[in-house]
Amino acid sequence: MDTSVNNVVAQSQMLAHYQTAQQAQMQVFKEALDTQQQQVTSLLESAAAQPQLARDGSLGTQVNTYA
Repeated sequence: MDTSVNNVVAQSQMLAHYQTAQQAQMQVFKEALDTQQQQVTSLLESAAAQPQLARDGSLGTQVNTYA
């Protein structure tokens, strides 16, 4: 019986360490997703800003060549 108790305690400790490792990995994953979200948001915001057409001259007054 002593061996089975030791096995249960060992398994419990192993699961506790595994759970801690999983939580740490999940935290890193969430931080990476947050960083990607911020980067994509800033990229979309910069892409949404349409450059204005030229106001004078013969080039760039009719067609937006940045599109």
